[in-house]
Amino acid sequence: MAEAFTVTQVNNYIKNLFSRDYALNRIKVRGEVSNCKYHSTGHIYFTLKDEFAALNCVIFAGSRQSLKFRLADGQQIEAAGQISVYEKSGSYQLYVRDCVLAGAGELYERFLKLKEELGEMGMFADIYKKPIPRYCKRIGIVTSPTGAAIRDIINVSKRRNPYVELILYPALVQGDNAPESIVKGIRRLDEMGLDVLIVGRGGGSIEDLWAFNDRSVAKAVFDAETPIISAVGHETDFTIADFVADLRAPTPSAAAELANFDMEELIVALGAMKQMLENDMGFALELARSRLKSEYNRLERLSPRAVMNDFRHRTDSARLRMEQLIHNKSEQLKARIVLDRQLLAGKMSGKLEAGKKSLAVHAVRLDEMSPLKKISGGYGFLSDENGHTVSSVSELKPDDMLNVYVRDGRISTRVISAENISYE
Repeated sequence: MAEAFTVTQVNNYIKNLFSRDYALNRIKVRGEVSNCKYHSTGHIYFTLKDEFAALNCVIFAGSRQSLKFRLADGQQIEAAGQISVYEKSGSYQLYVRDCVLAGAGELYERFLKLKEELGEMGMFADIYKKPIPRYCKRIGIVTSPTGAAIRDIINVSKRRNPYVELILYPALVQGDNAPESIVKGIRRLDEMGLDVLIVGRGGGSIEDLWAFNDRSVAKAVFDAETPIISAVGHETDFTIADFVADLRAPTPSAAAELANFDMEELIVALGAMKQMLENDMGFALELARSRLKSEYNRLERLSPRAVMNDFRHRTDSARLRMEQLIHNKSEQLKARIVLDRQLLAGKMSGKLEAGKKSLAVHAVRLDEMSPLKKISGGYGFLSDENGHTVSSVSELKPDDMLNVYVRDGRISTRVISAENISYE
């Protein structure tokens, strides 16, 4: 069995093979820059890619003096240097000594010039950016009808909102006639009063994306009344349309995400809002009922019926108080009458006894003075024929009839004569 080598030995062997290869030590590679990173050490790490492959590259800090421009993603460059093995990871990469813009370099310069010009005109200013509607129901799309971009947009849109209406303008997105086709698509869909437009295509080289760096396309995007989302290329690809558009999406799929609201999230949100509204309505209704009841009670208190009832109640209360007062006064009066009666009876009894005693005394005295008593002693008294007492002879004349009253009767007589006699 053959002797086994260590990993280090294998990597050293391969590195020696690379170092002895003349072509790999003095090679020039053309490709598109991607994943460009300026490290804090001063080194620049990036990838050169084409349609089918990619190559890791590095420019050490000491070699940056030869770089006449700032390296950025999307640039087409020609990098000269040496391909060698990085033993630690067992990977190979291009150690760049020098690089220049190549092929698309002229396009990139034109891109930078147009970007600067339009920026100075204010076409990138935020003041002109229109907001993307939150709930879009009709979405216009300007892109190729056969590319991956439209499939991605459709898939994402139907997933997020199966009820959204997608309107496609089949435009050319690459080639000399592409700018005119894109402009027509933007203007045609802008006239339809849609909620938002998605303008874009899948990724590619700077040449592939050049239609979206055209001045006419930029002006059509800027002049559109409908908000536009630009979705050109991959996340690292930038075009003039991206800067002019109201919103840039890194990919067509991302544009569909931004343009479409999530129906399930909306349903959940609407449910929460419905519940909150019902709670608020219930609270407001209860508050209104309470206020209505309070106002009704107040109205009842102020109504003629309530006033009359209150008046009746107060009248009844006054009557009861009056009756009670009268009853109390009556009882007091009765008690006083009884007392006064008792006092009067006592006084009358005393007066009566005194009167009886006085009457008895007077009766005795009267009896002593009574003519009848005198008559009974042989005396009598006289009266004329009319019953008038005769107390003086001067009242008589001859032949006057007289009545003489004695103890046991009356004697009628006639005056024969009458003379005065003094008994003194």
